[in-house]
Formats: sequence, structure tokens, C-alpha cells
Amino acid sequence: MTEKGKSRGTAFVQYIIEKCDQDTGTAAVLRRADNASTEYQCWEILLRFGVDIEKDWERKPFAAIAAAVARAKPRANGDVPFMTALARAYGTDAVADDKGPAASRLRRLLACTSTEECCRILRPMFSLVESKGQENIDFGKLLDDLIWFGTSADRIKTRWASDFYRKGDRK
Repeated sequence: MTEKGKSRGTAFVQYIIEKCDQDTGTAAVLRRADNASTEYQCWEILLRFGVDIEKDWERKPFAAIAAAVARAKPRANGDVPFMTALARAYGTDAVADDKGPAASRLRRLLACTSTEECCRILRPMFSLVESKGQENIDFGKLLDDLIWFGTSADRIKTRWASDFYRKGDRK
């Protein structure tokens, strides 16, 4: 945990929200942080937060979440798990269809074997959730999951599936 009991993921999301609020140029750089060709532009920001940019498994999740937060423009980190937001974006009927695109995307994410692969698979999911106007996403928890994916993948994947299929959380 970092200062005031916040997880590293939650503290980073708050840091990115503040950076984006302070400077539109920084926000523009961060929106491109999940693109391999332009990711290097955000390295200074990641370094100032203490991210080891030499380690792909650490740099990629921070860059992916920074880009998602910069695009979503939240006022604060939310409390809705990302997989719940993804399920809401598809709707109850689509989530119930085991052969549909919603379940297919989830299965692809659950098949990931590395943090870097998760980040690559999550990128279009962020766009989908954002396009459906989902709010209050807990980006901090998702970042914490990605940080720990290398050592706790099975536990994290289980929670992601539970969050996705949990009834009563969808509109």
C-alpha cells in the first residue's frame, strides 16, 4: 500500500487524473500511452511515479491504465470492477449467450498467460466500455490486478469471471 492506505494502482490512477486535469498536453500524451509506437512519450510520467520502465511486465500495465484513464476522463477512481462494466456494456442478454462476442472476449482475456498479453487484449475492451458510457470504473483495482497477474493469475482470472457473470450488477 502507498500513502493513506491506498493501493499502488489507486494512487497511480489518482496521479494520472490530476496530471490530466493540470495539463491538456500531458493528457494527450497519456491517451497514446498504450500504443507501442508512442508509449515512450509517457515514460517520464511513469518514472516520476516510480514505475520501472525497463520491465515490460511493470511498464505495460501502467501505460495501459494511464491511457484508459486519460481517455475516460473520470473525476476520481470509481468503484465498479472493470469486468462488471464490460458486462454492462454488452447487456444481460449478450452476457448470457456463451457463444456471443461478450463471452468470447472474456474467454480471450482469461486465456492470457502474461501481463503484457492482458494489456494488449484489454485495449479494445477499454474502447468498447467507454463507447457505451460506462462510468465509475475502478481502474485502480484493475491496475493492481495487472501488477500481480504474474504471480496470482489464477486468482485474478477467477475474480474477473465472477465480476463479469455476477447477476444483479448489470442494468
